[in-house]
Amino acid sequence: MSILHIGIAPYEALKARTLAIARGDIQPGPEEPKLWFTSIESVARVLSDKNWALLREFAERPPASLSELAARTGRAASNLSRTLKTMERHGLVTLGPGSAREIRPRVTYDQIDLSLSIR
Repeated sequence: MSILHIGIAPYEALKARTLAIARGDIQPGPEEPKLWFTSIESVARVLSDKNWALLREFAERPPASLSELAARTGRAASNLSRTLKTMERHGLVTLGPGSAREIRPRVTYDQIDLSLSIR
């Protein structure tokens, strides 16, 4: 099972962490977040209820194309394409070639774990 660990921390904490990793002061472990956001709101924009349902839909029944997914979900293909490109930038999905010059979306992970930093 592939798990994406997502973290939320203030910008300054993320900056300090990134610099410490670059200096070699800390080595991120396998259970530490690979994807970071600076706010719960930013995570909520990417993983809204509607987008979460979309991920689950094509994780459970992988579509052959973006057109098929649009038909199954009732979402406009243009809107769906923008949403999936945003998810792809965050590593949640991959968009690859499908049949007949179609784009085929795939879920990248089986599970997403969310970690919140208080400090």
